Amino acid sequence: MIKLYRTSLGIVVEQGNNHCLLPPSMTWDKLLEQPDLLLTVEDCLEEFKRPLPWGEYGDVLAPIVSQEVWAAGVTYLRSREARVEEAKTAGAGAAGGDFYERVYSADRPELFFKATPHRVVGPGGKVRIRSDAKWSVPEPELALMVNSRGRIDGYTIANDMSSRDIEGENPLYLPQAKVYDGCCALGPCVLVDDDAPPRSTEVVLSIHRGGEEVFAGKTSLLQMKRGFQELVEYLFRDNSFPAGCFLLTGTGVVPPDSFSLKNGDEIAITIEPIGTLKNTVA
Repeated sequence: MIKLYRTSLGIVVEQGNNHCLLPPSMTWDKLLEQPDLLLTVEDCLEEFKRPLPWGEYGDVLAPIVSQEVWAAGVTYLRSREARVEEAKTAGAGAAGGDFYERVYSADRPELFFKATPHRVVGPGGKVRIRSDAKWSVPEPELALMVNSRGRIDGYTIANDMSSRDIEGENPLYLPQAKVYDGCCALGPCVLVDDDAPPRSTEVVLSIHRGGEEVFAGKTSLLQMKRGFQELVEYLFRDNSFPAGCFLLTGTGVVPPDSFSLKNGDEIAITIEPIGTLKNTVA
């Protein structure tokens, strides 16, 4: 198991308690195009080791350069229930909620475009809530890092910021509810392993406001209805990703309908052994 960090100094590899910097010629985009990412990184570690104290690697950046970010929706039962309720609360009524009931049980998953690289922030960065939204929440998710051939090469943490009132008003407003500057966070690293995280893996969300925790919740991958490879296979149907992509796999942690994010809120999402992604709302 290896962790990759994209930093202001270059790509840092963490293996156990050891850290080292990959050669400058190994860019992030080039790394994602390797036929076997884990083997490539292990070979680099044997041939080129440049260990430094962790503090000398610079700032940790979002693990993305040229990749698109996509997302899957209604993959957890809790997400289906929440989106049915948000449709009713926002004024779409029971008929609006029926869309989410139907996609949960359908063969075809819900897949939607989430972000270009410039809309993504990294660890410690500021995620945003839309200025025209009144009901905004974070959505903690496990994200798949997929290469151009549709191979899942790694796993990271994502925050899919969402405007629930806009989406709930009409499903056709989904792009406006999901895609805007600062709408997504990724990090802190990418976990590279031959094995996917076990189904028992927990996704933990904590939100603090003024130093006090105002929401905490967790779920596990056991609650997912769909498999990772199934989602990737649908995403790659008649679609190409020359630089690879990230695919968010859905959320099973949803704050209550009475909760909405505010500027200054601190969001922490933990998925072990990847780590914790922390961001502030601006």
